[in-house]
Amino acid sequence: MLIYAIDDEPLILETLRRIIAQAAPEAEVRCFERISEALRALEEGEPPAVIFSDIELPGLSGLELAVRLKTLCPAARLVFVTGYSQYAVDAYRLHVGGYIMKPVTVERVREELALIASPPPAVREDRLEVRCFGSFEVYWQGEPLVFPRQKAKELLAYLVDRKGELCTAGEIVAALWEDEGDLRKKRAYLRTLTSDLHALLAGIGMEDVLLRQHRQWAVRTDKLYCDYYRMLSGDMEAVNSFHGEYMSRYSWAELTAGRLQLQNL
Repeated sequence: MLIYAIDDEPLILETLRRIIAQAAPEAEVRCFERISEALRALEEGEPPAVIFSDIELPGLSGLELAVRLKTLCPAARLVFVTGYSQYAVDAYRLHVGGYIMKPVTVERVREELALIASPPPAVREDRLEVRCFGSFEVYWQGEPLVFPRQKAKELLAYLVDRKGELCTAGEIVAALWEDEGDLRKKRAYLRTLTSDLHALLAGIGMEDVLLRQHRQWAVRTDKLYCDYYRMLSGDMEAVNSFHGEYMSRYSWAELTAGRLQLQNL
């Protein structure tokens, strides 16, 4: 495993290198006193699995490094090593992998490295796998779910986007059909779509994914393994899988896509 260590103070950097070597004796540790040198190494060589970096550095701060890493090395786990706790909020907003307060200990470094070695959580058999990044897709036990109508699929996508919030028929109709037309016919078609969607989910024993209360609809978010939801919770794997596209086929999803892009600048 390749690990980068970054600090502009040589003595502190050497201490960090020694602690990392004790925590992971099998790892190769490369040390950098300047972020520019680390970035050049990232562009030219093998990407590291983990980067331990101070936050207050000359030229380019650690927080700015976190932004650059999203492009250069999205799979690397960035762990801030600092004596300043006031940066924790900014680090969390940027979905930094970890945050260690100085003085650094072997135990804390081991804890961060253990998170790298941990396998991602498996999709439970009682949940639908939903992918919102790119185009919207739904899977059941590893196989794509085949919808009877594309509008039924879009209906589920819209409810997923609303994150479990109950939606009225009027809200759904306005999103799924932007053009003017016979509102009564659209509401009747919506009833057909909800019926189709319920039947499809019932066929795989997942009918409780779809909720209906007082002529309003929602999804049970606890029944979905969704990249969008995982990203919002700070899951780094989900964060790194977002490359600017969110439910790309649906114009109503552009607002959420814009918010996610701003969040990940």
